[in-house]
Amino acid sequence: MPLPSFSLATADGSLHHFPTGRHALLCFVKEDCPTCVLSMPLIQAAAEAFGESIDIWCIGQDAEGNARLAATFALAAPMLDDSSLHVSYRYDLDTVPTIILADAIGDELDRFIGFGRSDWQALFQRLITVTLSPAPVIDWSRYPESRPGCGSKSVEPGIAERLEAEMEGSPIRARRIDVGESDDIFEFMFEQGLTDGLPVVPPTPERVVRMLTGTKRDPQEVVGIVPPNLAPVTVEKIAINAVMAGCKPEYLPVVLAAIEAITTEQFNMHGVLATTHFPTPVIIVNGPIRDRIGMNYRMNVLGQGNRANATIGRAVQLVVRNVGGGRPGEVDRAALGQPGKYTFCFPEFEERSNWESLHVERGFERTDSTVTVYAGGAPNGIIDQLSRGAESLATSYGLALATSGHPKQYGHGEIVVVIPPEHVDTFAKDGWTKDQVRARIQEVTARPARELIRDEFCAEGITLQQAERIGLDTLVPKFRDPKNITFVVAGGEAGKFAAYLGGWVSGPMGSQMTTVKIRE
Repeated sequence: MPLPSFSLATADGSLHHFPTGRHALLCFVKEDCPTCVLSMPLIQAAAEAFGESIDIWCIGQDAEGNARLAATFALAAPMLDDSSLHVSYRYDLDTVPTIILADAIGDELDRFIGFGRSDWQALFQRLITVTLSPAPVIDWSRYPESRPGCGSKSVEPGIAERLEAEMEGSPIRARRIDVGESDDIFEFMFEQGLTDGLPVVPPTPERVVRMLTGTKRDPQEVVGIVPPNLAPVTVEKIAINAVMAGCKPEYLPVVLAAIEAITTEQFNMHGVLATTHFPTPVIIVNGPIRDRIGMNYRMNVLGQGNRANATIGRAVQLVVRNVGGGRPGEVDRAALGQPGKYTFCFPEFEERSNWESLHVERGFERTDSTVTVYAGGAPNGIIDQLSRGAESLATSYGLALATSGHPKQYGHGEIVVVIPPEHVDTFAKDGWTKDQVRARIQEVTARPARELIRDEFCAEGITLQQAERIGLDTLVPKFRDPKNITFVVAGGEAGKFAAYLGGWVSGPMGSQMTTVKIRE
């Protein structure tokens, strides 16, 4: 097999090129490996016996250690410096010592790893045949029959990913930013406008390569076009922002799906940014991936403390900021904003409900893993600790939802209601379906058009002409369509506290809830 060509220098700067035009023995070693140290006298013996006829090189993985090995064993063979580990990586080394015999054109003839007395004896016999030189005198009784080697430095955690990023064919294509040695990397990233106001993890090449192991998708695949700059975003660029957000690699498929969803025309991310209203992408996760990556759908589900929930939503926000250019005070025109603009991601507690889960309700299989994105506001509490029946509880929901936005604002579009397990139990006890709860909410919120008219005390509401056109005594429900009321079960199993996430303009002029299947 042909071996990769390379050029390496000794400590004095003498450059050696492989292939050499004659047989070569390549001996990969590192000083802190006892098995390498055990092998050094045999490498020295080979150099003394056969060095005039073939090239015998030590290839060391640490500059200072190389010098100590060469001095300790008075090495006759050149000690080549591979402290960059590029050659070790290209040779796909897992273990040192690795001993490789190659012919004049660089084809591999033989290889062994670690220490084997019989391997060395067989190698010496082969070198005698190739060089016609006499055998060196070796007391084989001083050597063990075998000894395992040590891990190559090129496969150590962090180093392997860095090497992959540095090699030709690396998945990394994004522009790199050089940071001065005296610069504080965290302050530098603040100064460059790359953060959301909190410190971010520096996206070093090795961290990005490690993040990319979380998906089988091509790093250069374009996932979507991110508003407002309409910038194409690749898997690689999403991975960079996922690193910055603090994600683990196994979260990446969820982040990718969320980016796919928010960059659809129906979600209208540009509008979500440009409005002075409150919305932000609310990311709801369903399916088996919730448990696989350790998401929290129980106690404090909308709060702090869970890495997956927090960093997935943050990664999406960073992509919008750093790739799409959606920065506050620029295209992001929110008058007040809300904490969810840092991150807003949570999964549904599917197992705790007798209802269909959100993704099944939206046409997916229960075994599918999905992301649903919704242009939502901050949570508003619905407190009902006394209702013991479904009708009473649904009435409480309706009375609370009637105030969403403003008590006189009607004809609403989408809204999400997060229902805790204790409330789900109350609905289940009476056998109420989601549609029955929706119908009761519409019934409770319905008000005569005359009560929604603007007046001298409240300028909000509909005009008299609009009310007359509807019919002054016609009952107007809060929501244009009961299907716009979405229920998601989540939260701790003790506590009768629900929440609603107010929506933005729904439909073609605004944003529509969007669900995407997660691809691994």
